Amino acid sequence: MNVKSVEKLEKSMVALTIEVSGEELEAAVQKVYQKERGRIMIPGFRKGHAPRKIIEAMYGANIFYEDAINELYPDLFAQAVEQEKVDAVAYPDVELVDEPTKDGFTFKATVAVRPEVKLGKYKGLTAPKETVKVTDKDIEGELAPYIRRATQMVDVDRKAKKGDTVNIDYEGFMDGKPFDGGKDAGHDLELGSGMFIPGFEDQLVGVKAGADKDVVVTFPEDYGAAELAGKEATFKVKVNAVKAKQEPKLDDEFAKDVSEFETLEEFKADLGKKLTERREAAAKTAFEEALLDQVTENMTVEIPDAMVQARAQRMLEEYSQRITSQGIPFEQYLAMTGLSVDMLKAQATEGALRQVKTDLALGAIAKAEGIEVTDEEIDAECAKLAEQYGMEADKIKEIVPVEELKGDIINRKAGSVIFDSAKVGKAPAKKAAKKEEKKDEAPAEEKSAKKTAKKAAAKDEETEAKPAAKKPAAKKTAKKAEEGEEKKPAAKKTTKKAKTEE
Repeated sequence: MNVKSVEKLEKSMVALTIEVSGEELEAAVQKVYQKERGRIMIPGFRKGHAPRKIIEAMYGANIFYEDAINELYPDLFAQAVEQEKVDAVAYPDVELVDEPTKDGFTFKATVAVRPEVKLGKYKGLTAPKETVKVTDKDIEGELAPYIRRATQMVDVDRKAKKGDTVNIDYEGFMDGKPFDGGKDAGHDLELGSGMFIPGFEDQLVGVKAGADKDVVVTFPEDYGAAELAGKEATFKVKVNAVKAKQEPKLDDEFAKDVSEFETLEEFKADLGKKLTERREAAAKTAFEEALLDQVTENMTVEIPDAMVQARAQRMLEEYSQRITSQGIPFEQYLAMTGLSVDMLKAQATEGALRQVKTDLALGAIAKAEGIEVTDEEIDAECAKLAEQYGMEADKIKEIVPVEELKGDIINRKAGSVIFDSAKVGKAPAKKAAKKEEKKDEAPAEEKSAKKTAKKAAAKDEETEAKPAAKKPAAKKTAKKAEEGEEKKPAAKKTTKKAKTEE
């Protein structure tokens, strides 16, 4: 391998022209032949036993060149960037300069490199920070989930009112005939919940256990089942029971039942403490993000688009892994939500741009401040991750690249330079935002995920013929996404394939 030239281009791009010798190509071709010969059909030879020369005579001397080039170029490119000390930050765009022959070939790899950053002010910045307060009402809000879980449903001998739950059998009729999906038995329905179509629940207010009731409703015009949309139906309802919520008494016994504390006051105090800690952490994060925004606004840098797209692709892959870890195949998730990979990647691009800017700023600060990372700090980071994920520290070192750990530590140290010197106060006026710097959320963020989950739930509900109007979305579960191997782009195709048997 010989690097013929290194050309600096606009927008932090570099083009490397790399010459590959005939010996290197021949070795790659032989490797491809050994791997592919078992799939190539040649008349007169048993499958997998046709000599390479026979295959090349039938399909052309360059039959294995395309696969050989794709086998070669990733390693040769990696050697070239290391040799020329090119700080590549994305996969290269590869094209052949000439046709490959037995004497070798030349290819050009155009790649984004880490851009030069000119820092502005990053010390002594000012940003607002929320003052955290926790009121008695806030603590009541923290108690609410515990109260709900301890609340029981008890039968009552009175007329049903909103907020009560009625257990019912029902069957729907249209023009005197029952219709598919309009029947159920032993169904618990909370009156006022809006779970059934408009008008259904209201007509059950005032019923008592044992009552029979005809509920007449009109399906909405936009109802999912076309044969029911806009039409009137009568549901014959049998009320089996009326139930009311019985909340627990808030006393020390309640605290003992739902927590590890002996008294209600101790339990409330702990809830207040934890809420304060969460709000303080959120206020700290918002303060630091505001400071980082100022740092990236103050710096001057020309970011290559390929760098942003590479980060957006990584975010998309991490998002896909999170969805899959919840037991939902990613292709199924896309179908449920009506989204596409391109749509998600477009949403991720804005978040990717912000991440890239932040990383570049922190890297430049680390360089300016002479920040370094010791082996002891790397070991401590591995130990922390090992404890967090219940793994051995040595295993963490095997699966997490040292350079990645080092980068995380450097970024934290660089961030401390900004945060430790900052002051709380009124933020300076922001510069006019550039058009490309929108603030959409990436698809990996929880808010976007909730929106798409709601869309999926709405889509499901439209196919039901029951009077139910909505279905609750499934809760998300947290699980660490494992790093997947990124697919490398192939070089430009140059030859046709031999006839193979799949």
